Amino acid sequence: MLHWNGAIRVLPWLTLAGKPGEGIEEPRSAGTLTRADVAPAAEGGRAMGDGATLREAESRAVFAGNRARGHVSLALAATPRGTKRTATREEGSLRVRFPNTAGAPEAVFVNTAGGIAGGDRLAIDLALAAGARLTVTTAAAEKIYRSLGPHACINVSAVLADRAELTWLPQETILFDRARLARTITVALARSARLLLAELIVFGRSARGETVHEGSLTDRWQVRRDGRLIFAENLRLDGPVSGRLSQAAVARGRIALGTVFIAPGDAAAVAAVRAASEQFHGEAGISAWNGIALARLVAADGAALRHDIGVLLSALGRRALPRSWLN
Repeated sequence: MLHWNGAIRVLPWLTLAGKPGEGIEEPRSAGTLTRADVAPAAEGGRAMGDGATLREAESRAVFAGNRARGHVSLALAATPRGTKRTATREEGSLRVRFPNTAGAPEAVFVNTAGGIAGGDRLAIDLALAAGARLTVTTAAAEKIYRSLGPHACINVSAVLADRAELTWLPQETILFDRARLARTITVALARSARLLLAELIVFGRSARGETVHEGSLTDRWQVRRDGRLIFAENLRLDGPVSGRLSQAAVARGRIALGTVFIAPGDAAAVAAVRAASEQFHGEAGISAWNGIALARLVAADGAALRHDIGVLLSALGRRALPRSWLN
């Protein structure tokens, strides 16, 4: 169990029927379920009103009631005094804070649910007006706990007007054994907008001897410029995760993976990162084409990957890691 804003939040250790990725509908109202709330039994199944059927329906309702829902919408605009927020909306377990930092404002997202479990749904919507600048990070590494039923879902959407600049740099996402995560990231760029999008995934906490034997990860990225698709990637890793990571073509036994998308990106960025190759603790590769660049990193653990992200950002001439990374 996890303490969640003073209440007890039950992690989903029970098995539920349903297709992967499908959430459980929220109960219509609180209180004891009646027979009218229970779907008729299939032919040959238990009769409606059977005590076991009612208990199953109640379990589903309790499960749905314990799922975290979080949504943050954030809009920013450029002013003579720098980038300022024009709208902020927070719902559910997701919050955003703005520490005082030099340069571009820094948005730090906080998940008050204390981790993400199967069936949880979080969403972030960003809108940067012309000339606005923003760095996005998280207060801590996000943990995705074991699920025997639905996926946890994270949806991120960002719209950048001309000359806007977004640096997306959350701390790593840690997947526990048998975790199930479906994430979608979509970004719409105007012609002169700039984007650095980085995501780190760590399979298990190696310092505690944890191994992710099985699980499911679906990660979909789409980036458009002026309405035209310039980058799309669909990653799916499921089943025997540790076995797949051990393959040379996947991670060669490393458990920490990083992806960094840069737009605009060119040969100069590639040369700068390759010149720093001796500083990486793990392996890193970068390519550029059609005005974008993409870097891949693999490392033995999360600490090595965090170090390598810092090396990559430094090679690209970016400022230091967000302050929350150093706490």
